[in-house]
Amino acid sequence: MLAAFSITPIGSDESVADVVADAVRIVRASGLPNETNAMFTNLEGGWDEVMDVIRQCTELVGREAGRASVVVKIDYRPGAPDDRMHAKVASVESRLRAPG
Repeated sequence: MLAAFSITPIGSDESVADVVADAVRIVRASGLPNETNAMFTNLEGGWDEVMDVIRQCTELVGREAGRASVVVKIDYRPGAPDDRMHAKVASVESRLRAPG
């Protein structure tokens, strides 16, 4: 499955980069395919693996900031091939390159 999630620290200073970086460290240490952009972190793997990483990140942010607001979007497609994170983008890009 693919998950896009964002965790916003509430109750910390104006800059949340340190807390967010700590959460991204958890994501990267998971070994699951992931990408972080300006608004979300994308994560790919089995349901339990992905949800456990999101839980760990949420709990860390909650401890460090006092409160966490979480947004999660999931694309659940049983039996789908691996690396959908990149395959979905490649599919759109190929259509953009096609004439007309």
